[in-house]
Amino acid sequence: MTPTKTIDVRGMFCPEPVFRTKIEMERMVVGNILKIIADDPASEDDISRWVNRNGHQLLELKKHDKDLEFTIKKVK
Repeated sequence: MTPTKTIDVRGMFCPEPVFRTKIEMERMVVGNILKIIADDPASEDDISRWVNRNGHQLLELKKHDKDLEFTIKKVK
């Protein structure tokens, strides 16, 4: 599962990580995979909820110390 694109939103706080995720997902085509690296603790809930609400698929969520790594597949 190789990401089509990776964005690093470390150092950004709500709502910026979700906003950046939304922008990148809009640029992608169905089937593409986006990896997001964040360090805002609120991102775990914010991005996960955004993915579900918008019908995409959260393939993986990894935690490395303070970093959160989301892997999302564009479904629609």
